[in-house]
Amino acid sequence: MEARLDLFGNPLAGKFLRQINAAGMTLGDSALPLATQELVKLRASQINGCGACTDMHTKEATKAGESAVRLHLVAAWREATVFTDAERAALELAEEGTRIADAAGGVSDAVWARAAEHYDEDQLAALVGLIAVINAYNRINVLVRQPAGEYEPGMFG
Repeated sequence: MEARLDLFGNPLAGKFLRQINAAGMTLGDSALPLATQELVKLRASQINGCGACTDMHTKEATKAGESAVRLHLVAAWREATVFTDAERAALELAEEGTRIADAAGGVSDAVWARAAEHYDEDQLAALVGLIAVINAYNRINVLVRQPAGEYEPGMFG
């Protein structure tokens, strides 16, 4: 399988992706726990059917020490007992933030309130930004049919 567009070889695409990467690095350095960041990115990528990002974030989470059990259960987090209440709130926010078009009014007040019980304002800002950035990446990769499976942890910085 080959991508429709060489995102790494096209100068305009490269310039655009560097800007998104800079935003992602800012969020990565936030007080939001790294495990939560990877779980959120993985869940949004699963929902959006982005193989490249699912591959990347599964491998990055594994490298950071995440267990296989938790990674396998991200798609079924509601029924899984391996996530903290804070992680569950972040995953719920990620789902509603990713599926914005599926519900009139976007993210519900109840979902926001559950997230706000566990995260301070800076962490909520990081969650909002993270959900937006991963959804942008997912859409880019799905649009160009970016192949998955070749990612090596840390290969993009």
